[in-house]
Amino acid sequence: MTQQDGKSTTLGVAVIAHGEDEIRVVPRRMVGRWIGAAVVSIAAAWVIYQLVTNPAYDWGTVWHYFLDGTVLQGLWMTLLLTALTMVAGALLGVLLAIMRLSGNPVMTVASTTFIWFFRGTPALVQLIFWFNLATLFPQISLGIPFGGPAFWSASTNALVTPFIAAMLGLGLNEGAYMAEIVRGGILSVDRGQDDAVRALGLRPWQGMRRIVLPQAMRSIIPATGNQTIGMLKYTSLASIVALHELLYSVQTIYNVTFQTIPLLIVASVWYLILTTVLSLAQVKVEQHFSRGERGSASDTRGRWGRLIHAVVTRGSVRHA
Repeated sequence: MTQQDGKSTTLGVAVIAHGEDEIRVVPRRMVGRWIGAAVVSIAAAWVIYQLVTNPAYDWGTVWHYFLDGTVLQGLWMTLLLTALTMVAGALLGVLLAIMRLSGNPVMTVASTTFIWFFRGTPALVQLIFWFNLATLFPQISLGIPFGGPAFWSASTNALVTPFIAAMLGLGLNEGAYMAEIVRGGILSVDRGQDDAVRALGLRPWQGMRRIVLPQAMRSIIPATGNQTIGMLKYTSLASIVALHELLYSVQTIYNVTFQTIPLLIVASVWYLILTTVLSLAQVKVEQHFSRGERGSASDTRGRWGRLIHAVVTRGSVRHA
């Protein structure tokens, strides 16, 4: 606060004193805010004007192809690829996170190397690599390694279809990211839970499955939701390997009709709808896993939670 000629100024407020008994508070004029609001309003009005008046958007074509069979087939493939990739990535991420935290140096190095490699190379490069795997291995076989006989073999081109290449490229990449998310969630659980697990006589994998992971879900779910929304959009990379997902489907149409912008708007609107639905679902899931923080402990603890609470409480009383 500063004072000049009977005027005191604070952050955003001017206080003017008229004698000893009268004080009048006058809000300061925020010229910068009004200028910023005016600029944003003009930009929004220009965007709306262009959407309404620019004939190149061709909204008639947009609505004509919005529910086209080819577009809906691509939409279904996008949803299927997103779901399968996230399930595979989540399972792989849990496995890699446990391996990295296991204390076994071989498991730790293997997990760290996997995460380092697949997080360090672009997903698009991985997709192209898997799609061209036949260049390195024309045949995929099962048998005794290092020159031994093969019990089964098949053509790599026949096995690694565009869908399989997309699953491998996106799933392995997602598994590396999910591993770090799961590891962070596990590390967020209080270390005293491990002591309680040992006190209850549970094996490490039992404690991880029944006690640690359920508590870590509050930290894992928000990041996993963001990854799911991101994966929905990353599936568009599969168009590079000719997988008929949403983007590739609209590309097949505008390569014939040459109506590029309207078809890209169709894909964009569908992506916006799906990401909005996933965002709402993420909010509901987060509320479900955070209900224990809002409710009372006695209402939210399960059987193992009550046992751990009892063990920790008794240990604290004895220590005191």
